[in-house]
Order: sequence, then C-alpha cells, then structure tokens
Amino acid sequence: MISEQLDFGGKVAIVTGGATGIGYATALQLARLGASVVIASRTAEELEAAAQRIAEASGSRCLAVPTDVKNEAAVVHLVQRTVDEFGQVDILINNAGGTRMGPLENIPSRGWDSIFELNTRSAYVATREAGRHMIARKCGAIVNISSNAGITGVKGGAHYSAAKSALQMFTTVTAAEWGRHGIRANCVAAGMIASPRAAAAWEAAGLDEKAMGAGIPLGHPGTPDEIANMIVFFASDAASYITGQTVAVNGGPSLGGIELD
Repeated sequence: MISEQLDFGGKVAIVTGGATGIGYATALQLARLGASVVIASRTAEELEAAAQRIAEASGSRCLAVPTDVKNEAAVVHLVQRTVDEFGQVDILINNAGGTRMGPLENIPSRGWDSIFELNTRSAYVATREAGRHMIARKCGAIVNISSNAGITGVKGGAHYSAAKSALQMFTTVTAAEWGRHGIRANCVAAGMIASPRAAAAWEAAGLDEKAMGAGIPLGHPGTPDEIANMIVFFASDAASYITGQTVAVNGGPSLGGIELD
C-alpha cells in the first residue's frame, strides 16, 4: 500500500538548506511521516527556530546543525554529528543552493567558483560522506535539488545553469555507481517557486504571483510544498525502482508558437 511506502518511521534524514523554503517544507513533511530529521543552514538562530517548529508540528525529533555547506569540514561534521546522534543516515536531501544573477561577461572567476561550491561541490561532499554510511548498510536514498536552469539554462545565470546541470549529471553517475549498494539517487529540478523570500523579492520589485506565473502553463508559481512532495516521493519506498532520474516540477513547459485563446 502506498501509505505504508510513505512511512519513514525509524529513518534518519539530513536536509541541507532546511530552515526555509523548499528545505523546510521537505523536512517538515519527512518528520510528519515519522523520520528523525537533521536540518542544516548557516544561520543558527533561524535554524534552531525551524527545528523547534518541526518537532512541535510532527512529534518527531529534529536536530539543528549550523552548517556552511561551502565549507568541507562543516559538511563532514554535519554527517558525523548525525551518525553520532542517531546512529545512521538513511536519506540525504541536498537542497542548499542559490545564485546571484549577472551577465556572463561580468561574472568574476571567484563568483563562478562560489556558485559551483554552493550548488555542486557541497552536494558532492555531503553525498561522499553520507554515502560511506549508506554503503556500509547497503541502503539509502539521495535527492538532489536542481532547477529549471539546469535543464533549459537561464540568461544571466551561466554559472548557475552550468552548476545545476552538473548536479544533474552527478546524480546520474551516483545512481549508476551506487545502485549495487542498494542506494538510489534522484534529482528534482524546481521551477519558479513562491517561497517567502522569493515572494518578498517580487513584492519589492512591484510584481505579484500572477505576473510571475504569466508564462507558466498552470498559470502560477509553485509552492515549497509542491516541490517537497516530489522530494519525499523520491526518498520513499514508493520510488524503490527509480534512480538516476531528474524530474522537472515547474508547472509545465514554456513553448513558442501561436497565441491561443
């Protein structure tokens, strides 16, 4: 039964970028389905508050581990702290990411490297560290969070598009190499999402969700929960025969052509 396959009781999940937006929505869903959850982000106060809300709303344990995912030692500590606290790692959600947009000719080398460190290298380090424990136990699920930019590219985001595309291929190779260990790796490419921070930025620019959704077939940006739904599915036993895939959750394809009434 699907309800049994979505039971995360006895499982331990790490969610990077877990204090806000997609990460928070994912951590909360996993906790409500019975998982013990470890959330990570840079801002300790915000992270602790998020962990408390998740624990209160779910009845599951939620541990906050302040982590700068661009710092390799910090990511190593995050995974080790999880194992020390819970004894295992069953699920890894590499959600931390982001960018600063700008024309290609103005992107400095350090800016390029920084975006890869945040969006790609951090996922590699976390996967490597958590993967050692998963390989030992012959099971595990890894979900990497990419973007539409990794599929179609986005002007003003050459570095971000390249980093997210690399993350998608990293997912494919992880799945191919580690399938023999009972580990699945999949990727969710998120479209335009009305997270609290995004909505605030749109409002500051004089835009609203209707305007931002004008080019989306379903007519509106997505919500963090709508991305979390796909992440949780990939992490669950309901996706037991799915690995190495990137699925776009973006409200539909934007195509050229004639205007339709």
